[in-house]
Amino acid sequence: MRQEDALKPVLVRELIGESLREERVTQGKTLREISKSARVSLGYLSEVERGQKEASSELLAAICGALDLPLSVVLNVVSEKMAAYETVTPLPIRPVAQAAA
Repeated sequence: MRQEDALKPVLVRELIGESLREERVTQGKTLREISKSARVSLGYLSEVERGQKEASSELLAAICGALDLPLSVVLNVVSEKMAAYETVTPLPIRPVAQAAA
């Protein structure tokens, strides 16, 4: 990593977009296919993937639905990426029943 990259803060929207794009490409799907299925414009989806737009939770859910991928998985991947940028160890994920107790 270059020194100037280490000084640049990472944005959550960039990590979300990167993670969504990686999954879409892994699945071999096009932006057009996902935009049609998620009912979001092709241009807007492209901006979300490039980290230029902050997607609402509703939009993220629609995109994840089009990718047949739980939103929680995307958020977990984003969390792990953020932890890597921050050079910290992520907290272990607790089952929902334990978290509520």
